[in-house]
Amino acid sequence: MDLPQLIQRQRAYFHTGATRSLGYRRAQLQKLHDALVAHEPALLAALQADLRKSAQEAYATELGLVLSEIRHALRCLPAWMKPRGRRTPLITWPARGFVQPEPYGVALIIGPWNYPLQLLLSPLVGALAAGNCVVLKPSRFAPRTAAAIAQLISTIYSEEYVAIVQGERAVPETLLREKYDCIFFTGSPGVGRSVMAAAARHLTPVTLELGGKSPCLVCADAPLEVTARRIVWGKFLNAGQTCVAPDFVFVDCRIRGPLVEALKRTIRQFYGDDPRKSPDYGRIVSRKHLDRLTAYLGSGQIAHGGQHDADDLYIAPTILTDAPMDAPVMQEEIFGPILPVVEFDKLDDALALLRDRPTPLALYLFTKQRATQERVLTTTRSGGVCLNDTVMHMIGKNLPFGGLGDSGMGAYHGQASFESFTHRRSVLRGSFAFDSKLRYPPPCISLATLKRAYRFLLGG
Repeated sequence: MDLPQLIQRQRAYFHTGATRSLGYRRAQLQKLHDALVAHEPALLAALQADLRKSAQEAYATELGLVLSEIRHALRCLPAWMKPRGRRTPLITWPARGFVQPEPYGVALIIGPWNYPLQLLLSPLVGALAAGNCVVLKPSRFAPRTAAAIAQLISTIYSEEYVAIVQGERAVPETLLREKYDCIFFTGSPGVGRSVMAAAARHLTPVTLELGGKSPCLVCADAPLEVTARRIVWGKFLNAGQTCVAPDFVFVDCRIRGPLVEALKRTIRQFYGDDPRKSPDYGRIVSRKHLDRLTAYLGSGQIAHGGQHDADDLYIAPTILTDAPMDAPVMQEEIFGPILPVVEFDKLDDALALLRDRPTPLALYLFTKQRATQERVLTTTRSGGVCLNDTVMHMIGKNLPFGGLGDSGMGAYHGQASFESFTHRRSVLRGSFAFDSKLRYPPPCISLATLKRAYRFLLGG
């Protein structure tokens, strides 16, 4: 594919103004919705082939979320597109001010492999709702899903509107040499830095959805069974390959043993005595990732699991205890089904350790005490927070989802997705009805009078 020519064609199509109307945007979103429904069997089969996702998990965490985003955008798009009035200072009277939401133009969306459908197409919903043309780059590590999405996209959109680019490792590097009007990237912090550096060459705005070691704090008053269920579900969903999965658990030393036992019981309840046979437990995406994960198993005591099979890309749901804080498993993002559990004597000690770490994408806290919740919220930093649950904060459409610092910048979901692909253009509409000589030279009042007048004319 001739990328410069493709982007030039998309930019030319954008400048025709075809993508700007409400009717056009809604029609294209409806096409995407209908195509996803029609291609559901092929998409679910592709996710099963790439990551061994069951049909239920694939729908719940991928396809269903995208369909929900589309339906929400179709309902809310008229309100999102409306100009938003703004007050103007008296000195501009009788002018009126407003902010006009404008599409950026040509957007590049680069998706990851762990949720290869949801994390590529959810941003696409925002980009199309905002009126952009789009270049999509799915992950090469989920090839069947990438092929299924390419087939779907090619049946409903022309390349001058939405194009999908596939290929090997060099393709993203080639893509990033070109100039776009905005870039949306989901992936690792390391690659995110490269994307941002490439965007800087053209002063292109970026949204980066990255990762990090999302901590989970469990206080002594947390109900153990419910807490264990929610941690195990969030951690071992998609075999731990979730950017907001609890990366490790800090637990009050008084309940460390009971919590570990509750986690073990829950794993057996969810996946049976041999999770390898469970239709609800996935696989690691590649041998390279599996080898990286198995190297972590020696970082502590295996309290549960630890079995692995390279030929099947399988690692059992694993609980590690007694891992030193300087061990690789406690320093690097795990991104797999290994859960270190570390005890603390005082909550302040755990909070101090968190403050010294890079800002995570999510933070989880289990406690009934409202005062403790407020204390953690005011003394920690993270992209998002989930109190007494895991992962669920990113499912709704009214809570913007995004990172901070090492875990990313910008946010999306619902209206935040629309805003991510929108330039907020300030407009002052003047009038010929009145023309004050106060602003024109030569000055008609003294500097002292001007200072007093400005407090009134500029509003403070």
